[in-house]
Amino acid sequence: MDSKEFKKLFGEVAKSNGFESAFGGWFKDSAESIVVLELQKSSFANSNYLNVKVFIQGAFDRTYTPNKDLIKSSMGHITNQIRDKEILDFDEPMDDDKRKGKLGQLFSEFIVPFAEKALSKSGIKELADKGEIILLPAVKEELA
Repeated sequence: MDSKEFKKLFGEVAKSNGFESAFGGWFKDSAESIVVLELQKSSFANSNYLNVKVFIQGAFDRTYTPNKDLIKSSMGHITNQIRDKEILDFDEPMDDDKRKGKLGQLFSEFIVPFAEKALSKSGIKELADKGEIILLPAVKEELA
């Protein structure tokens, strides 16, 4: 499986988990926030990174919509980068079905639960309280 085939597979799995496709990425939104998934091609290897970004509605007096600038922005109010060598590294030989299964597992065990919490301000605070994310001081102040 190459990077292009993986991006197509990723899109199918993302869609089956409630994410919408836009501008080369995927997003899920609520009245309180937008969670963005973006695959970033590595400059140094035949692999990808998965950027997970959260934009909080109303933070810094802004309303966010899923547009190209938002999807492609390097950072959100909350940003996490997944560098799973097993799933995202194409130099590592892996059967396509196995890679698909591991991608499904990544969604079910991390991405979907994280996104569901990150779609609400209370969920974001809960993630921070548990140490699963770090809020920058300005973002923490916006949530207060």
